[in-house]
Amino acid sequence: MITPYRPQEIEPKWQKRWEADALYRSVIDTDKPKFYALTMLPYPSGDLHIGHWYAMTPSDARARFKRMQGYNVLFPMGFDAFGLPAENAAIQRGIHPGTWTLRNVANMRQQMHTMGTMFDWQREAVSCLPGYYRWTEWFFLKLYEMGLAYRKKSPVDYCPSCKTTLAREQVVGEEHICERCGAQVIKKDLEQWFFRITKYADELLDFSKIDWPDKIRLLQTNWIGRSEGAEVTFSIAAEDLPADAAEGEGELVVFTTRPDTLWGATFMVLAPEHPLVERITKAESREAVASYKQQAARQNEIERLATDKEKTGVFTGAYAINPVNGARIPVWIADYVMMTYGTGAIMAVPAHDERDFAFAVKFGLPIIPVIARPDGLAKSFTFPGSVREGFRTELETAGIEFVATPVGDMGEGLFVTLRGDTQIEIYIALMQKFLLPNNWNEVVGARWAFIFTDGEKSEVCELNSVETDAAILARCKAIFPPVTPNRTCMEMLSSLPFYTDVLFHHEYGTMINSGPFSGTPGDVAKSQVIAWLAEQGRGKAAVNYKLRDWLISRQRYWGAPIPMIYCDSCGIVPVRYEDLPVLLPADAEIPKTGENALLYHKGFLHTTCPKCGGPARRETDTMDTFMCSSWYQYAYLSPYYREGDSVTGNDTPWDPAELAYWAPVDSYTGGAEHAVMHLMYTRFFTKALRDAGLLNFDEPMLQYRYQGIILGEPRDGDCVEVSGSWEGNAFQAHHIAVTPFDQRQNWPSIGKSESRVCGEVMDRDDVSLKVQAGDELVVVHVPEGLEIIIPGKESLGGLNDILYHLEVEKMSKSKKNVVAPDTLVATYGADTVRAYLMFGWRWDQGGPWDSKGIEGVVRWVNRVWALVMDAPRNRVPLDAATERELQRAMHTAIKAVTQDLESFSFNTIIARLMEFTNALGKAKDAAWESPVWDTAISHLLLLLAPITPHLAEELWEAIGKPYSVHMQTWPSWDEAMLAVDEIEIPVQVNGKVRGKIVVAANADEATVKAAALAEVNVRRYTEGQQVLKVIVAGRKLVSVVVR
Repeated sequence: MITPYRPQEIEPKWQKRWEADALYRSVIDTDKPKFYALTMLPYPSGDLHIGHWYAMTPSDARARFKRMQGYNVLFPMGFDAFGLPAENAAIQRGIHPGTWTLRNVANMRQQMHTMGTMFDWQREAVSCLPGYYRWTEWFFLKLYEMGLAYRKKSPVDYCPSCKTTLAREQVVGEEHICERCGAQVIKKDLEQWFFRITKYADELLDFSKIDWPDKIRLLQTNWIGRSEGAEVTFSIAAEDLPADAAEGEGELVVFTTRPDTLWGATFMVLAPEHPLVERITKAESREAVASYKQQAARQNEIERLATDKEKTGVFTGAYAINPVNGARIPVWIADYVMMTYGTGAIMAVPAHDERDFAFAVKFGLPIIPVIARPDGLAKSFTFPGSVREGFRTELETAGIEFVATPVGDMGEGLFVTLRGDTQIEIYIALMQKFLLPNNWNEVVGARWAFIFTDGEKSEVCELNSVETDAAILARCKAIFPPVTPNRTCMEMLSSLPFYTDVLFHHEYGTMINSGPFSGTPGDVAKSQVIAWLAEQGRGKAAVNYKLRDWLISRQRYWGAPIPMIYCDSCGIVPVRYEDLPVLLPADAEIPKTGENALLYHKGFLHTTCPKCGGPARRETDTMDTFMCSSWYQYAYLSPYYREGDSVTGNDTPWDPAELAYWAPVDSYTGGAEHAVMHLMYTRFFTKALRDAGLLNFDEPMLQYRYQGIILGEPRDGDCVEVSGSWEGNAFQAHHIAVTPFDQRQNWPSIGKSESRVCGEVMDRDDVSLKVQAGDELVVVHVPEGLEIIIPGKESLGGLNDILYHLEVEKMSKSKKNVVAPDTLVATYGADTVRAYLMFGWRWDQGGPWDSKGIEGVVRWVNRVWALVMDAPRNRVPLDAATERELQRAMHTAIKAVTQDLESFSFNTIIARLMEFTNALGKAKDAAWESPVWDTAISHLLLLLAPITPHLAEELWEAIGKPYSVHMQTWPSWDEAMLAVDEIEIPVQVNGKVRGKIVVAANADEATVKAAALAEVNVRRYTEGQQVLKVIVAGRKLVSVVVR
């Protein structure tokens, strides 16, 4: 009887051996091509979750594969160890954030060991250690020297109660309250440090030197948001400027991508923070403006720019002058304009921008079309009883499309659709002929015309200016008083849903209503207007970017210190290179409010000026953690380089020989959620270091691939039986008994009564449960400290111990749907978990966790073990066909697995290996211990080595091969061995498969047809029938059609 497969014994054995032998130590070897493989370093939050394994295991497999291909592989690992969670833990647990962080680092490092990864731990880099962040500070000084680091005022979220700035995730709900104290969070301007990433915007748009997915390139391109257009200078009306206004103070420069629409700018909008707002706001508007500014300050950028939110704004009382036509246009403030984008001011062209259109309709501002619709589409609504008899017949004769629809009890109205100038002209002529007195009709879209008649003569009024808008609307109100509340023609027209799709458009087209430029074709309009603006001195061509400079200041203790000093005599002075690192004080105490501990640490705060030697203060902000991860790929080359030595600005943070050999990264893997932060910042960082003369390449990672997300497995919620009483529509709990979700057969009867509610928990928060009691969802309020009985718990449970109903969604500890890999490893072994993670999902897509799916991989791994370790019981002679088939299966597997590893197609790798395993099992009785068997088994183990490294090593040793399987050469395939002698083809009769035939691989079509018709089962369905066709479809199917 063979020894059973015991991964819990095998895996630790080989992990110790590999570590003792430094099997994965990577050193410079100029005789081999290098391959720098890197997967994103984790934040040491406490435990690895299955998402870490899902990201790292395939990356590890591919690094192993490249090593076996003959590359000298560097595959390091470290920890991105600064950040807010450590400070929160320090406050909650009363321990130093460094203690919490390094404890987690040690735990996660051990968990990674159990994965069987080939990380070179001698190159580990932990970003919170002084040997690391000394160089982070060094880089800051270098960027400061280059003019890429600067300081300016910028708004932050600030809690006036805690007296501290807050990270975005600490601001809770639509009311924007502090998660710690519940106070209202406000915006506050602070002096903060920035990096000029915008200097590299155009370079960052160039992906020609890197192999990155289209999705990531598009995300970065959109984030950078390069747009070409013009800067146009508007001016505040002289009478609206304060008496002490400086020369040029009233100028408002706006950036627009559509200078061809300038004649349609009917109002301006400023960001509430714009400095001119205070200067131009009229007395009667001051209170409303001040209130609105406070309201806007409580919102973050995402909320302000949301396209689906209702438009809000306030009129300042001031007017600006449109530089192209001299029109006075009102100046508003609105939260959808951001001071941080462009100039903080926009010209609003509501006829050609959906957002401006909605704003103008809401506040009754004029909307004047200035670009013709390129599709020629127009619409008109004919009110019941507004035209003479025969009008409908004339429309039909002209081929004009319309729909007659009853309008209340007034009769039928006509909804008319017009296509092209000819139909529009015919329609207007007909309307002039048939329109009854005391009515009007309008054409909307490709033409903006209102037709009026007094019975004797008709008049066509074009909507082409603010003045005609007012005149037309006045005539409409006189004819039909119910439209009196409308303030503009467009507001009136927007009340009819039929017109919605033609009231505005944003396409390019011929300019209309644009003074001397009317009639200018759309393909040249933009460039001609820009040239004219430049000639007139009213504007110029410009390029704008959505990308903003990188704000790196964080008002936090647990981050890399910013090495700057403030001296009353000398101003801002950088720390000397030789004085690095600026150390975080180990004895700092983080206030319960979350304030920055460095503000109160006198030993840190007070220092001497490096320039004059006088008293000075240190910068207390620390750096964004993305700063640490922007260069960590280089930190691995020489971890904590020259630790303990004094350094200068002429030194480098790495061993030059290591950099020259290993950099840049050849293949990088990690989550796509980092597309526009980490992945953008690290590219910027590399380009800046190139310009500093520290690097001789442009891109940090030549290839990048991302993995999907493993989602939580769906589950039912626990059942709760609650006794209590009703208060209105809510049930007040006095006692709660829980029956777990997986014991549905033991659930009590579901429903509700005066004193009882029982059902599945669908959701919960800190104070209540939502319980599905039959057809009704009941909110159950749970007082603090209430007795909650949960079976299996030694003590009484808390509200957070109750599991609620989960659909497929992202794993999180709070939802208790996180899959712990340690438990899986203890049950199945690391290799089985590794194989399942590669087999169960498309790596770039991910999906819901399936706890049952792993069983199939368990069976396969045990079959592999038995193939090698268990001799066959029924030996049979080995014939040439079996030998040839086994060789073909082996070479097929080698080719497929190689290509799939190269292309990151990990799920199909396991499928290929399963097919190869099946072929071996089929041939085992005949081929056992033969040369072809030994070759096939050894090749199977070589293919398994990157996927299941412990199993492959154990079985490699069992078949007497030299240590280590991971030092062997990757097998190659022989294309000639892939050919098959015979193929199996299914045969359909009238669309249903009725049999299969086996023919020679090179059989001609006539042979295939004959074999199909001769197949026994096929003949049963063709006898007595007329065979109409026999179709051979690419040697994959034969289709027989009979009658």
